[in-house]
Amino acid sequence: MTQYLPFILLFVGGSVLTVGDIVMKKWVVNNNIFLFVGGLAIYLVGLVFLAYSFKYKNIATASTIFVIFNIITLSIVSWFYFKETLSAVQLIGIALGIFSILFLELA
Repeated sequence: MTQYLPFILLFVGGSVLTVGDIVMKKWVVNNNIFLFVGGLAIYLVGLVFLAYSFKYKNIATASTIFVIFNIITLSIVSWFYFKETLSAVQLIGIALGIFSILFLELA
């Protein structure tokens, strides 16, 4: 179980960061200071998961995995919630990000 702990931390942290991104998007639309402060607080919680993962992974690998998880969850939420679509090039970029995680883990 402990071998999966860093990935769980990074996935949860990336997902929390996605929630922060959504709150910030709402702040941009509504220009409400409480949404801005709330978004920053949510970002901080997400970054705590990233920082804790540094106990198990080196900083470059953990940060890359964290960002890729955030991009994947954000893309899914953007598609379902905001009805935003991704271009073929953007989807290829996400796929390459997933492959980068595999390459980082093979090292």
